[in-house]
Amino acid sequence: MPISVNRFRLAKVDAVLLSWLLPPRCVICGARGVRECDLCAQCLAMLPPARQACPRCARARGDGALCPACRRIAPDFPLARVQAVFAYAFPLDALLPRLKFHADFAAGRVLAACMAAHFAAAPAPQALLPVPLHSARLRQRGYDQTLELARPLARALGLPLRTDLLHRRRATAAQTRLDADARRRNLQGAFVVSAHAPLPQHVVLLDDVMTTGATLHAAAAALRAAGVMRVEAWVCARVV
Repeated sequence: MPISVNRFRLAKVDAVLLSWLLPPRCVICGARGVRECDLCAQCLAMLPPARQACPRCARARGDGALCPACRRIAPDFPLARVQAVFAYAFPLDALLPRLKFHADFAAGRVLAACMAAHFAAAPAPQALLPVPLHSARLRQRGYDQTLELARPLARALGLPLRTDLLHRRRATAAQTRLDADARRRNLQGAFVVSAHAPLPQHVVLLDDVMTTGATLHAAAAALRAAGVMRVEAWVCARVV
């Protein structure tokens, strides 16, 4: 037992020494990071928080009430609530594409840590579900950027991470150049739920960026149709 305790103490000393010799560096400007975060104080202060928003679509409103469009939606709409951490503006509009298209996992760790701090006090769901990529897109990219956010977030919040429930069964066209109606048509029937085990009754979908919400709505509809009672969504950033 003394040997293992001594090794543990030595490991702690080594970790402290390493953090002093190689302090975290800001992933935006390269300056010294703060509070064991890969952001400097100035860049951390620049991250644009999402303003008070409609709880159903996360559009900024200033009062946190339902927006007129969401008030017209039926009460049994599949997505009960959407919460965004940031507005999709500088430097988020640089950090998220670095993770999504350039495998910048350091940027992903920073964003996941920010999301964990934001959602620490939120009611805990029974499972966290990253919105999945289609297998063809996954092979092309080599990784799933939303899963790279979901893993550290689930670990930090102590949430079950479920990647076995929701699947993208159809390779849809890229959403970037489509308008809102075309996005909804593009995603019809795109998701399927594997019901090989009892489904959790309260889940949170996780996505990196929300633009019109078509992807989240399609995923939530599939989950609700399969029997999940409440589906919410957490997103890193909301396009304003």
